[in-house]
Amino acid sequence: MEESGRGRCRRRAERGTAGTTSYAEPIGTEQSPADTSRRVARLLTEVLAPSVLAGALPFVIAVHAAGALWTGLAWGLLASAFSTLIPYSMIWWGVRKGHLSDRHIGRREQRTKPLVRGLACVLIGLALLLVLHAPRELVALVVAHFLGGLAATVVNHFWKLSVHAAVASGTMMVLAVAFGPALLATAVLVVAVGWSRVRLRDHTTAQVVAGTILGVLTTGLAFALLR
Repeated sequence: MEESGRGRCRRRAERGTAGTTSYAEPIGTEQSPADTSRRVARLLTEVLAPSVLAGALPFVIAVHAAGALWTGLAWGLLASAFSTLIPYSMIWWGVRKGHLSDRHIGRREQRTKPLVRGLACVLIGLALLLVLHAPRELVALVVAHFLGGLAATVVNHFWKLSVHAAVASGTMMVLAVAFGPALLATAVLVVAVGWSRVRLRDHTTAQVVAGTILGVLTTGLAFALLR
C-alpha cells in the first residue's frame, strides 16, 4: 500500500510537471505568410497615409523655399494646418461620432462631404498664404494639393479611387520637381502604398492605378507649372 501511494504521488507530480511544460511552450504564436503580409500592408497604409504625406510635405517645401529653417517651419505649419491637420481632425471627429466608417473613409458614399470640407479648408489656408506673402513654391504646393483633392472628390463621387495612391504619387512628383529627378526613386513608396491598399482589399488594382495617374497629372503637374 505504501509503494502504491508513493507511485500515485510520483504520477501526480509527473502530470503536474508535464502540464507546466506544455503551458510554457508558445501556442499559436506562429504566423502564416498571409498574416505577415497583411501586417506589413497595414503598417504601410498607416505610415504612408495621405494625412502623413500631405501633412509633412508643406514643411519640406517651405524650408526649401524659405531658405531658413525656422521661417520655413512656420510657413509649413500654417500650410499644413489648413491642408491637412484641420481637415483630418474633422474626419477623426466624424469617425468618433459614428458618421464615418473609419479614418480612411473606406465607404465611397461617405467620402464626398469630408473631401469638400477639406477643400474649403485648403482654400482658406491658401488665402492666408497669399495675404501673408508666403514663398511662391509653398503657394504652388497648396494650389496643387487643392487641384488634386478636387479631382479626387469628383471621381470619388462616382467611383472609389485610391486617395492613398493619388497623394503618394503626387508627393513623389513634387519632391522630384523641387529637388531633382533623383527623387523619382520615391516611386518605390508609391508602389508600396498601392500594394498595401490592394492587399488589404480596400481598393482594386484599377483603383490604385487610377489614383496614381491622377496624383501625377494633377498635384505633380500643377506644382511643376506654378512653382
